Amino acid sequence: MPAPFPPALDLSLDLLRCPACRTRRLHPERAVLRCPMGHTFDIARHGYVGLLTGTRATSGDDAAMVQARDRFLSTGSYAPIRDVAARLATDAVTGQATVVDVGCGTGYYLAGVLDHVPGARGLGLDTSVRALRLAARAHVRAAAVAWDVFRPFPLADGTADVVLDVFAPRNPAEFHRVLRPTGRLIVARPTGRHLAELRGHVPGMVTIDPAKEQRLHRALTPFFEAVVTEQVEYSVSLSRLDVLDLVAMTPSARHVSRADLNDGATVPERVTVSVLATAYRRR
Repeated sequence: MPAPFPPALDLSLDLLRCPACRTRRLHPERAVLRCPMGHTFDIARHGYVGLLTGTRATSGDDAAMVQARDRFLSTGSYAPIRDVAARLATDAVTGQATVVDVGCGTGYYLAGVLDHVPGARGLGLDTSVRALRLAARAHVRAAAVAWDVFRPFPLADGTADVVLDVFAPRNPAEFHRVLRPTGRLIVARPTGRHLAELRGHVPGMVTIDPAKEQRLHRALTPFFEAVVTEQVEYSVSLSRLDVLDLVAMTPSARHVSRADLNDGATVPERVTVSVLATAYRRR
C-alpha cells in the first residue's frame, strides 16, 4: 500500500516544475508526481520526492556524515547561526511566505526559519537522500526534494520570498530567477576564524580559502546587492564526541577519520564559531 501523500509536499506542489519539460506543473498520482507529458518522479516512503534526472550527482553527505550532522546540530552549538538566518528571513517576509533552502541538508536551518514565520512554507533542495530523509520530517511545513544545486532548479520563476543558503554551494543565476522581485537571498558562510582551534589540532581538516569573500562577491554582484551583513562569532564548549561529530559532518571527513581522532589525538575543549550572514536583494 503506497504511503500517504506528504502534507508538506502538497503545500509546495505549485512551486514545482517538471525537470524534463522545465515549464509544466507536476501533479500527484499515487506514489509519484507526474507532468502532462508523462514524466514521472517517485515520492520516497520517507516523504521526499526525487526529481533528479540523467546523471546523478554524487553527494558527499553519506549516512555517516548525515548522522554526525544530526547529532551535532541537536546539541544547539550552531543555534545562534540558525537564529540569525531566521531573523534575516523574518525581516524580509511576513505571513504566507515561501522559503527555499538550497543545500538544505537535514533541514535544520529551514525549520528554524519556519518556526519564526508561522504562515510560511518551506522547500529544501539537496542531493543527499540520506539528509532528505531527515529534511522531510524537519518541520510540518517543510517539503524536501532531491536535486543538484548546480542545475537549473525545478521551480517556477519568481516564486520564492527567501532563498536560504547556509554552508552550501551557490547558483546565483538560479537564485535570482526563482526569487520574487522583493525577495531576499540569505547566505551564511564561515570566516577564516571559524573552528580555528580545531583546525590547529587536526591538520587534515579543510582550511578556509582566504579569497572566499572576494569569490562570493564576484559571483553574486551581477545578480544581487547586499542589504545587511551580520557577524556571528562566539566560543562554544565541546565534548570529545561533539568534536568527532563536527569533523565527521564536514568535507574534512574525507581527510580525517574518526579513528584518527579516537587514537589519542588532542582536541580543544572550546572552539570559535565565526560566520558571516548576509541578506541580499535582487538587482
